[in-house]
Amino acid sequence: MLSIGHIKFNSPLTLAPMAGISDLPFRMINRSFGCKLAFTEMINAGSLVRKNITTLKNLSTTVDDRPLGVQLLGANPDVIRRAVDIVSEYAFDIIDFNAACPVNKIVSRGEGAGLLMEPLRLQKILKIIVENTDRPVTVKIRSGWDESSVNASETALRAQDAGVKALIIHGRTRLQAYRGKVDYEVIREVKESVQIPVIASGDALSPELIRKLFDETGCDGVAVARGALGNPWIFRETEELLKKGSAPLRPDVYEITQTMKKHLDLNISFHGEERGVMRFRKFFGWYTKGMSVKMLKTRAFHAVTREDMQELIEEVEEDYVSKNRA
Repeated sequence: MLSIGHIKFNSPLTLAPMAGISDLPFRMINRSFGCKLAFTEMINAGSLVRKNITTLKNLSTTVDDRPLGVQLLGANPDVIRRAVDIVSEYAFDIIDFNAACPVNKIVSRGEGAGLLMEPLRLQKILKIIVENTDRPVTVKIRSGWDESSVNASETALRAQDAGVKALIIHGRTRLQAYRGKVDYEVIREVKESVQIPVIASGDALSPELIRKLFDETGCDGVAVARGALGNPWIFRETEELLKKGSAPLRPDVYEITQTMKKHLDLNISFHGEERGVMRFRKFFGWYTKGMSVKMLKTRAFHAVTREDMQELIEEVEEDYVSKNRA
């Protein structure tokens, strides 16, 4: 059982925050297939303090969207403290701090993975967060800035000393971003260095790879990110694999298309028809990955109404049926 502070979870899997992805509809779809703990997409502390409308919408949640963590990004201690005060007024269970994002415009401001080069500064920021909230605080880090500066164990120990209740580590350096191999050994070293729970991240793309993360690192949990794109079944399948040693059959086309329709409806209900359909375009591609529906994917990126997108989803079903008859 995974525990973060006083909160206990009956699953060791979490849905990681992804920019432009992890909105309320996405989280609810994944929860319907077994996801217990989820996080909002990354929230810029400065934008939150300025009460940016888009940022505030990213904090939207419901009573069924629990337990839920909010992930903050920043580097200015005063701004972060004010952001924590704002977040504390919302129904979140965990506050996560991002020290892992490798994007250039973020690290150039000394934020995200940029803080990995300043472990002491990161520790002070984490202490400020811990001292200004009654929620458990977690932090996401990477193995280091580059191969010559792998300092994950030091960073993890400083985070623990700051009062952080769990640590999420992506087993790649900032320089690697999302390329190259995940370093299972550095995750294991972090796990052996601290007394707080360690959640592993990186290439959790299938039940088998998630099990490998557990086996190779001894971690307490795994954060699923890209593996859940168009594939919410990864939570159900991984739980089955971990408990029984074998994963259930992959969903058939009917379950996939029914889930697509539900996700589309949630998108439109939350974002409105125009924006909801636009945001669903990329999900159409992810849900149909591996299917021979190239022309439908092309058309999906030009869909503008609910009817347009629903027709394309129904054509996915029809295409599958016709091919199997043949």
